[in-house]
Amino acid sequence: MAKKILLVEDEKILVEMYKEKLIQAGFEVFLAFESKEGLDLAKKEKPDLIILDILLPRENGIAFLNWIRKEKEIAQIPVVIFSNYDDPKTKREALELGAKDYLIKTNYTPSEVVMKVKQILNVK
Repeated sequence: MAKKILLVEDEKILVEMYKEKLIQAGFEVFLAFESKEGLDLAKKEKPDLIILDILLPRENGIAFLNWIRKEKEIAQIPVVIFSNYDDPKTKREALELGAKDYLIKTNYTPSEVVMKVKQILNVK
């Protein structure tokens, strides 16, 4: 059975590209364009991993991390931050809230992101 990935990202072009890459790699992909929608989808679908942008409309990715950690049934889902927001304070905060990694978008190709996801999920 395919592992589920929830992508919480508001840049539509980026979302489509990563969705394609992840599907090609054998994952089932769910999309949310803002934090609240992402939280609702996480509760409903219980993904194996969440890829989360920091800069989102309304509440940001840090707010999302805070929410998810308070929800017992989804608190243990690994989260990878994927953002262009390269701020040491935000990065530290995200990692303290249990993010598995903090990737800067411009430093990674889609294939490298898929490899990172596979590493975290221990998938070949």
